[in-house]
Amino acid sequence: MLIAGPRFAPMMFNEPGLGFHVRGELYAVDHRALAGLDRIESVGKPGNLRVPIEVEPIEGGPHVVAQAYMKSRRLADPVHSGYLDFYDDRRFKLHAND
Repeated sequence: MLIAGPRFAPMMFNEPGLGFHVRGELYAVDHRALAGLDRIESVGKPGNLRVPIEVEPIEGGPHVVAQAYMKSRRLADPVHSGYLDFYDDRRFKLHAND
């Protein structure tokens, strides 16, 4: 994951073996909420993906499969950070002109 684009957005890429293991939160959502998240994340538009990933709980226990939103590297222009393992950047802009 890194911070990129004109909106300083956090972006993960479907490039196994590059970057860090990312820490985050896992939520259970219904199909309606998932469809809403897909719209927010522009799934279906070129370079915007939702992919299954295997998640390892920090406290241990069995791995679970979760959905993660990924971007094409071509959408990461300009890049504002190196690889990150946790998102705590406050520069994200809802609109590019904010």
